[in-house]
Amino acid sequence: MENYVKKAMRTYDRKSESRLTKILLKKHQNDDHRDIAGLLFACLGMSGELGEFIELVKKWIFHEKDLDEEHLKKEMGDFLWYVALVCNSMGWDLNDIMDLNIVKMEKRYPEGFDLDKCKHRKEGDI
Repeated sequence: MENYVKKAMRTYDRKSESRLTKILLKKHQNDDHRDIAGLLFACLGMSGELGEFIELVKKWIFHEKDLDEEHLKKEMGDFLWYVALVCNSMGWDLNDIMDLNIVKMEKRYPEGFDLDKCKHRKEGDI
């Protein structure tokens, strides 16, 4: 394991903290409206809530447990709370984000979902 850690950490330059500090200083110098701490909090929170959601689905499908839909809905709600925090932290309107997604999907799949188009997306299609 020590050998793995040593080799793996060759790709980590230990500058994450300085990069974060640089962004925070730049934010204050430019009177940036974005809430970087809120964004980071939301990213970590969404990851945790998504994990809880997936765990319930996994146990339902692969462990043959009953699906507690109310619990699943609560986890989805928790995830959405963090989505709202992202929007608040970045100064975005959630309605705009949803509209952008619909436009993107209509452009990608003008006639509805198409497996071939899904497998062979155009360059630059994000």
